[in-house]
Amino acid sequence: MPSTASIRSSFKDAKTVVVKVGTSVVSRPDGTVAIGRIASVVEQIAQLRLQGKRVVLVASGAIGVGSTRLSEQAVLSKSIRDHLINPNASASTSARARAAAGQGGLMGLYDTLFSQYSVACGQLLVTEADFQSAPRRERFCDSLRWLLDAGGVPVINENDVTARPELRSLFRDNDSLAVLIALELKADLLLLLSDVAGVYARKPEPGETPELLPCVTRVTKVSFGSKSERGRGGMEAKVEAALEAAESGVGAVVIASGFTQESIARLIGGEALGTVFLDHRSFKDAPSETAPTAQAQAQAARSAARALQLLSHAERVQVLHAMADALEANSAEICAANAKDVAAFATSAKNSGTAMAARLLLTPKKLGGVAKGIRSLAEQPNPLGRTVRLVEISPGLQLEQETVPIGVLLVIFESRPDVLPQVAALSIASGNGVLLKGGKEALLTNGALHKTLCAAIEHSTDGRVPGSALGFVQGRDEIAQLLRLHKDIDLVIPRGSNSMVQHIMSSTRIPTLGHADGICHLYVDAAADVEKAIALTIDSKADYPAACNALETLLLHESLVGRGVAARVLDAAKQAGITVFGGPKASTALGLPPAASLRVEYGELAMAVELVDGVQSAVEHVNAHGSGHTDVIVTEDGAAAEAFLRGVDSADVFHNASSRFADGFRLGLGAEVGISTSRIHARGPVGVEGLLTTRNRLISDSSHLVGDFHTGRKTYTHKDLLAPQARL
Repeated sequence: MPSTASIRSSFKDAKTVVVKVGTSVVSRPDGTVAIGRIASVVEQIAQLRLQGKRVVLVASGAIGVGSTRLSEQAVLSKSIRDHLINPNASASTSARARAAAGQGGLMGLYDTLFSQYSVACGQLLVTEADFQSAPRRERFCDSLRWLLDAGGVPVINENDVTARPELRSLFRDNDSLAVLIALELKADLLLLLSDVAGVYARKPEPGETPELLPCVTRVTKVSFGSKSERGRGGMEAKVEAALEAAESGVGAVVIASGFTQESIARLIGGEALGTVFLDHRSFKDAPSETAPTAQAQAQAARSAARALQLLSHAERVQVLHAMADALEANSAEICAANAKDVAAFATSAKNSGTAMAARLLLTPKKLGGVAKGIRSLAEQPNPLGRTVRLVEISPGLQLEQETVPIGVLLVIFESRPDVLPQVAALSIASGNGVLLKGGKEALLTNGALHKTLCAAIEHSTDGRVPGSALGFVQGRDEIAQLLRLHKDIDLVIPRGSNSMVQHIMSSTRIPTLGHADGICHLYVDAAADVEKAIALTIDSKADYPAACNALETLLLHESLVGRGVAARVLDAAKQAGITVFGGPKASTALGLPPAASLRVEYGELAMAVELVDGVQSAVEHVNAHGSGHTDVIVTEDGAAAEAFLRGVDSADVFHNASSRFADGFRLGLGAEVGISTSRIHARGPVGVEGLLTTRNRLISDSSHLVGDFHTGRKTYTHKDLLAPQARL
């Protein structure tokens, strides 16, 4: 069955679109016309029409706008005596009169605005009677189709002047009217724009960030708040109308906010706005009443994390060993799932090169390495409850600062399924709950890994720690929901492309820890050992070209060209299968094809080469073109090495060591949750230490009052009690 994301991606192909705008969208709370929002709706519909799409606008708001217009008229008509005797009195007008006054004004505005884009619009006022008899229904639909065929935009509203609401049976309000229109036209897409972002999992408390349901079916549990004071409908009516449309044959139905900038265009573009409505009879993957929402998963992860923190260090170690054992015991099942993912990816449009394919592959050997890393992590000292500061505030009053978990982590990663068990193990070791979101290209592999690890956690703790400590997020739509949960998620760690990381950082209020590109340099100094330079270049680039710590730019001291060293290094690189491109200087001096840029993360057996005139030039080049990830100097000159290590502003700076050592396991962290190029919190490979924060424990041996220090009865000593060798 298609995913919600794939359904959204098909919106761009919709030929016939029905857009319904609610009263709250076209008018302000005081009933006056919201010209800016109406103009935005018109512009977006006009653009769709000019793209060749057939668009119908079902417009509410006539009664609300008419009320304001008539109230203003009544004020202007009052005599001076009326103002003096009863200034607060207002004239009472019928709904039909208000509709008559408002409809003409709204239609005139639509006509004026559409004409700015050379798009004609036509008003069609309907009542229930227009749909009750076959001849009248046929005449109305013919008029609608003629207007669409002529390139116009029909603007439809119920004729509130002549309508008799008490006799309605076919539609209740403009939401259900829009459904009727969409069904008559066999529309591909129905957009119901309101004053809310979509359907919430439950009514939010004051100040709480509401959790939006990405999709809803008839069996989804939805709770409703009070009805809006404006308009006849309400969210319950909108949901019922949307479900009716989805189950009656409309291609796709969305409830979204008409207040969101360019919401129509963004929805058509496939962006995850609003709530999609699906027919549960044909969409088995839609969330049901028992399926956990994004917020429910986050809250379950926090609850499980608190249970995890109650375990002793020995018990958490036992869980880690159980996880490693389970991975090896279920290796065949996990690798079989991975083989299906790899086969599907090989034929997919996303398969644009070998780098992602290499990251996706999970072999028994690689899985065994992951298990080894988890066991290494289990052998580390207890990271929790460690004292990092111990101070006597005053005699008998002692402050202890200790390490504690951050709370709930959200880790979003692409391609590499081995990330999931590594992150899971780090979360268990550090006492954190975690939500894991991998790429859809590894969905089967990640699912098998998650199932294996959750079972190991529950079994090894006799159910005291539930598997929800590791939340597994499958759909892309859920990411947007999770990124809104700043009260339920404490840290986001994205691992993937620069564009993905930047998108996440700009889409959430939750603190984010991650790195952008992995543009790593290796500088071969004039005083370098040639054999070391060759070996380090080959290892840094060819050991695993797809890794973010792989070499991407080789810097050579200019003197190495005349001495023949540069040629030896490049010959060895080419023999290792590495394609070499040259920077402005190197392409001329060494006869290399020019590099498109000196800031490229190739992710495969290719790299750039450039010449520099010394350590300082190398430092300047790295700082200008690097990504702050990992950079290496190869030299036998200690002073040159120190100048490079001090001058390069990167998370990892190495001397005579391969860039591939920038890895949590290799640097003794057991595993890594990611590599950070941020300048706050953790930097470089992030292991357990990067997933901890601190809290203060202030203990009095009697009773200490601040007032005693004001009066001088007690004094502050602030004596450091922690031995220097015990500091972190």
